[in-house]
Amino acid sequence: MADSLNCDLKSLSPLQLFERVTEQGEKVRALKAGKAPKDEIDAAVRMLLSLKLSYKTATGQDYQAGLPPRDLVLINNGTTKEEDEDFVDPWTVQTSNAKGVDYDKLIVRFGSSKIDTDLINRIERATGQKPHRFLRRGIFFSHRDMDQILDAYENKKSFYLYTGRGPSSQAMHVGHLIPFIFTKWLQEVFDVPLVIQLTDDEKYLWKDLTTEKAYEYAKENAKDIIACGFDINKTFIFSDLDYLGTSTGFYRNIVKVQKHVTFNQVKGIFGFTDSDCIGKISFPAIQAAPSFSSSFPQIFNGKENIQCLIPCAIDQDPYFRMTRDVAPRIGQPKPALLHSVFFPALQGAQTKMSASDPNSSIFLTDTPKQIKTKINKHAFSGGRDTIEEHRKYGGNCDVDVSFMYLTFFLEDDDRLEQLKQAYTSGELLTGELKKVLIETLQPLIAAHQERRKQVTDEVVKQFMTPRKLAFEF
Repeated sequence: MADSLNCDLKSLSPLQLFERVTEQGEKVRALKAGKAPKDEIDAAVRMLLSLKLSYKTATGQDYQAGLPPRDLVLINNGTTKEEDEDFVDPWTVQTSNAKGVDYDKLIVRFGSSKIDTDLINRIERATGQKPHRFLRRGIFFSHRDMDQILDAYENKKSFYLYTGRGPSSQAMHVGHLIPFIFTKWLQEVFDVPLVIQLTDDEKYLWKDLTTEKAYEYAKENAKDIIACGFDINKTFIFSDLDYLGTSTGFYRNIVKVQKHVTFNQVKGIFGFTDSDCIGKISFPAIQAAPSFSSSFPQIFNGKENIQCLIPCAIDQDPYFRMTRDVAPRIGQPKPALLHSVFFPALQGAQTKMSASDPNSSIFLTDTPKQIKTKINKHAFSGGRDTIEEHRKYGGNCDVDVSFMYLTFFLEDDDRLEQLKQAYTSGELLTGELKKVLIETLQPLIAAHQERRKQVTDEVVKQFMTPRKLAFEF
């Protein structure tokens, strides 16, 4: 029997072993909590130890809860250094590839699931709506437990949405809109509550900001978020600096998470060092807490079993891997996730956008003239060096930033495909492609600016006031 088990374990991938260890650990905790017979608990513990040993043999790493095997691609495929240079964490995104991060490898490394055609079709059947362009084009490309969300929805069980923004500057750029555009669509087609966390406390801890300035940025960013068109009756926006002190449910969940995550775990997940302030080390619990409905008793009437769906960029996944590991141990459902790709800087997908560099992206405060100048001057081109070469060999849409931006913002699939074919064949020149992007973004940003003008301080206050939303729980 033992030989058969060892043989079975050897056939598993490091990620599958990681998942088996996690499941067995939860089983052991459940048996102990249920006061199961001692021999049953002992057998489960022996199985857990065997699984952990197999995991260490396969990966060379000790099992750490919430931290899937590191360098999984390197272990499995023996990739070269050049292929393994993508680096992603909540604060840094680095890649040596002009096309950007290799998301298929990232799915393997993070242990998430690809959003495939079957899942997109199921979302369409469940909602009765055409899938959002972000789904159709693979901009939201990865998920955790979206099938469970759809199971619940199809069985008339509610869920809620949670996303957020770290207010590090007064002005947001178009890349910041991506999760909010998609979240608004999700809220509309599923008709569910939404909570939006403004992590002004995080920005105070990581940046050279006062608490007053961080809170001011939070309120200004809230205006841009509201201008996306969220329904005030279905949406609660909150500042951590403001809300934490008023919600006992929220703080209780923070403390529960803090108790169940060790310093070694957060060092392993987030790379914290002994010289980091204790605020940084405890912050992940604050980002985890909105994943649990009991953090919002005014919305969910104190219910603890409402599942959460989190649309976010893939770099935020480490926070929620930790959250998903902790959730069963504190009696909460695991949050589900939908991951988006990164929005490229104007200078190319290898470059990270920076709020301190006004030329790295198109900001929501830019004028039509600034938009035109930035795109013409700074948008990285996939075109050839001369018109003659371009006509002969064509352009490269995989690295051309103007085409990448159109993938995010041009609604018409047929038009996008026409542009791709024309640019790839050399029929369409770089300047002409940039002109299409300029004509797409100018009215989009002008319309956003008009909506933002209507968002007064009083409107922000209403969105940020803890209250019951238009749902019964």
